[in-house]
Amino acid sequence: MELKVYKIDGSEAGRTVQLSDQVFAIEPNEHAIWLDVKQYLANQRQGTHSSKEKSMVSGSTRKLRKQKGGGGARVGSIKSPLFPGGARVFGPQPRMYGFKLNKKVKRLARMSALSVKAQESNITVLEKFDLEAPKTKDFVKILKDTNLFDKKTLIVVDELNKNVLLSSRNLQKVNLATISDLNTYQILNAQKLVIFEPIASKFDEFFKQNA
Repeated sequence: MELKVYKIDGSEAGRTVQLSDQVFAIEPNEHAIWLDVKQYLANQRQGTHSSKEKSMVSGSTRKLRKQKGGGGARVGSIKSPLFPGGARVFGPQPRMYGFKLNKKVKRLARMSALSVKAQESNITVLEKFDLEAPKTKDFVKILKDTNLFDKKTLIVVDELNKNVLLSSRNLQKVNLATISDLNTYQILNAQKLVIFEPIASKFDEFFKQNA
């Protein structure tokens, strides 16, 4: 797959880059994508929810009334779930929601997500740039010039440059990541995927190393 390289002012740089068909032109595997996104979201859950069961509630264990002859159902202690302030039946307890996912499935899911972006023509290759100082205003100007402003944008860089990182971190719709940090959820959640020119040819090598 061949894409044009753009300058930070939005004009064409007069160069093209070749993206690997083994990464950006495969048949997307929807089930692998679903599994990887499910695992990512599950790992975000804290799992600290907790409610008191009968053994945890403080209160008297005295039997409230006779077992028989009262005309109503039998009742135990005041800690019963039937009474206000009593225990909760099968309430939530702290737990981990994460689950194991095979490395090859995660790799397939990421390549499938990248291929989806390529099929939608939502990948932009941008020449590498640096900022003299961390200024959000300068970064916003670049986004406007490249028609990326007000769009959820994921920028894939070769390294996390301090000035670029500080300039973009206050922008809610912009995220920066290296190839090794990419995950399926990030890729699909972004409307536009921006790739710095120097790493456009490194995707194939990265995924082969992590096969």
